[in-house]
Amino acid sequence: MSKLNPPFRADHVGSLLRPPSVLAARDRRARGEIDADELRTVEDEAIAAAIGQLESTGIRSITDGEFRRAWFHLDFLEQLDGVTVSGAIASSSDSQVTVGVTPPRLAVTGKLRHARTIQVDDYRFVATHTSATPKVAIPSPTMVHFRGGRAAIDIESYPDLDDFFEDLAQCYRDEIAALYAAGARYVQLDDTNLAYLCDPKMRQGAIDRGDDPDELPRTYAALINEAIKDKPDDLTVGIHLCRGNFRSTWFASGGYEPVAEVLFNDLDVDAYFLEYDDERSGDFAPLRHVPDDKTVVLGLVTTKRPELEDADELKARVDEASRYVPLERLCLSPQCGFSSTVHGNEITEDDQWAKLRLVVETAEGIWG
Repeated sequence: MSKLNPPFRADHVGSLLRPPSVLAARDRRARGEIDADELRTVEDEAIAAAIGQLESTGIRSITDGEFRRAWFHLDFLEQLDGVTVSGAIASSSDSQVTVGVTPPRLAVTGKLRHARTIQVDDYRFVATHTSATPKVAIPSPTMVHFRGGRAAIDIESYPDLDDFFEDLAQCYRDEIAALYAAGARYVQLDDTNLAYLCDPKMRQGAIDRGDDPDELPRTYAALINEAIKDKPDDLTVGIHLCRGNFRSTWFASGGYEPVAEVLFNDLDVDAYFLEYDDERSGDFAPLRHVPDDKTVVLGLVTTKRPELEDADELKARVDEASRYVPLERLCLSPQCGFSSTVHGNEITEDDQWAKLRLVVETAEGIWG
């Protein structure tokens, strides 16, 4: 299959369903029956096995499945000095879907500082267990701001939000530099907030928190650009836009049009992983804003339902997208991870591997 340097023609977002051994070990760790080292040993074994299965599908970007995390964002962000994760798990619902769990709350309670590396050891483990390309997925820095806004950022630590954004970007520059020094050449930022700003309800929520939903995409583009401004030329940085992914449910809908111009032109990333698995994502027309030096990874295969997509229909949709972005700058992937949280989507591991094989086989049929 022809190769990009990454993303690859057949790629994936990153998270995989946690195997029973990992879920059981996490439960035992929570009860104090095993220590952190014993949990990590179980995770190591499961990750090594998952890497072999991932490679056998033909996927060439290799992750650890995020087996070491409970939430795609909180486990990473709480490692930053100044970030506090607290609050009980509660219920939430909207008009489309009822969700049994929402994440604990994140707040900025002090000065932000990257006091320790976060993903470096995890990256090294993957790198030593694959001859393919390791990919590190980390939460976008926007995740520290959007859900709580100004009210969730300690006023004494940050009377001026410009200083908050500056410190946050520095934390990311430090982590990315450490990953690069360890050998990482493929990093993905997982971002729900730019996609949430396509949803009228989410836009109103931003207004209610005192933010301008038309200005936030520019603020976030500037933040992300500051976070990656020192990135070397041989480091690929992609961004995945997600509308929510919890136990096969979702939280937002709406096409990319409200953020497209800023998203594709103001953001200095190399690639965009875009959800396009159903009508909630709108049509491909916003892709007309994608400039000539960016790659779009079309998330056409859903991770939320077990049914396998029809390969000919996938090819037809890629062909439709190529009216806006040339085929040589398109790739194919699932629309999201299979397990953005430890709970996982309502599919089986067999479904997961079949979906990934479908992505690879379809990409081979399109690009050769």
